[in-house]
Amino acid sequence: MAWTKQEQLYDGKSKRVHTTTSPDHVVVEFKDDATAFNGVKHALIGDKARVNQAISAHLFGKVAEAGVRHHLVEVISDTEWLCEKVEIIPVEVVVRNYCAGSLAKRYGREEGEALPWPLVEYFYKSDALNDPLLGADVAVLFGWAKRWELAFMTEQALAVNDVLRGFWSDLGVDLVDFKLEFGRTADGRVLLADEITPDGSRLWEKGTRKRFDKDVFRRDLGDLGDTYRELYAKVFGEALASA
Repeated sequence: MAWTKQEQLYDGKSKRVHTTTSPDHVVVEFKDDATAFNGVKHALIGDKARVNQAISAHLFGKVAEAGVRHHLVEVISDTEWLCEKVEIIPVEVVVRNYCAGSLAKRYGREEGEALPWPLVEYFYKSDALNDPLLGADVAVLFGWAKRWELAFMTEQALAVNDVLRGFWSDLGVDLVDFKLEFGRTADGRVLLADEITPDGSRLWEKGTRKRFDKDVFRRDLGDLGDTYRELYAKVFGEALASA
């Protein structure tokens, strides 16, 4: 398929999106920017884009083997993908295996409490409103998602969870929780979109609860670049090559 990268369509907190000469495809570019607290805290983290691109592409491959369809078409550089163009559904799907983050704060529970089964929650994708918790009826009422889309996204998110829990467990890491986004194609398909990275996951070393995710940056627990490079080495069995 012949295509050429064109103008910037979107510049987000962790990625840029460019149009291409193909009307059905975009270029997604990962950034070294790290943000927290809805953009209040910001820094540039060396190698973050390369690590997130590589890990996310690897995990998309894993979930595809389990039948989860996603938007990634081709890795075109250390920091760029060619993807199917989608309209992002403004409902973030969060799967939780342990109590942590906003769930622990919301209900006064101890972080690290194992949940008896995976909990799926929805959040309205809105920086202005700080991504509030969202009920299914409200999502349908305001037209952000159809009921069948919510059911489909939940089913797909739980399938992703099954794959990722096993993947990370084999590397000595507990998958505490993670966020997914989905998008609609022009012909009406719903695909897993965005990314699966340590930016949008909580990953704790078994036993020690050492963080391998963006909480290192949020909570000033160490150097996020070193953390992500260590995680890369866990995933691929070798150190990240020099840029």
